[in-house]
Amino acid sequence: MNRIFVLSPAYCAGKRSRILLGPEAEFGLAQRLRSESGAPLGELFSFLSGLYFRGKLTYSCAFACPPAGVPGIVVITPSRGLMVPSEPLHLERLQEFAEVEIGLAERRFREPLVQSAQCLALQLREDCEVVLLGSIATGKYVDILASIFNDRLRFPVEFAGRGDMSRGGLLLRCVLEQRELTYVSLSGGARHGNRPPKLPRLRP
Repeated sequence: MNRIFVLSPAYCAGKRSRILLGPEAEFGLAQRLRSESGAPLGELFSFLSGLYFRGKLTYSCAFACPPAGVPGIVVITPSRGLMVPSEPLHLERLQEFAEVEIGLAERRFREPLVQSAQCLALQLREDCEVVLLGSIATGKYVDILASIFNDRLRFPVEFAGRGDMSRGGLLLRCVLEQRELTYVSLSGGARHGNRPPKLPRLRP
């Protein structure tokens, strides 16, 4: 079965974003963000979100199985809809992301996401799974994706009840073990759950 992953966005208005956007930032990623070539979206969001986004990106790279001509991974962004992780961003774009709130009431977020998700849906066969690696407890982007991808939209049942850091650790562990999570539809899976036990520490 073909499968693509949709990654939830990183928060672009927090402390790490202010570090990147600050004129005094001289480390490599900040310099590339200001350069003509830019810095990849996936790398920037991994810096902004830390373990959680890094886990999502690493996991989806390991297990995506897209149809021909379709990206295996797309990322929800605050104002540009769905983008591929390799897309280069520049300083002005990250500044734009930091100014837009992620939510259904925000037109600058909602309309590009609807448009890009509809375009992606037209490229997929009915049997292609669309797995959301992100929060399914609120409707800020789930409602949009569910209305477009319908029963093809799925999420890992193991996410229910876990916080962001726990999800990130779980995803990285699954890559090490070459073990996929269990994907269920929104209509058939529990969107809320009790907090599971902490993951045991990995041996060095």
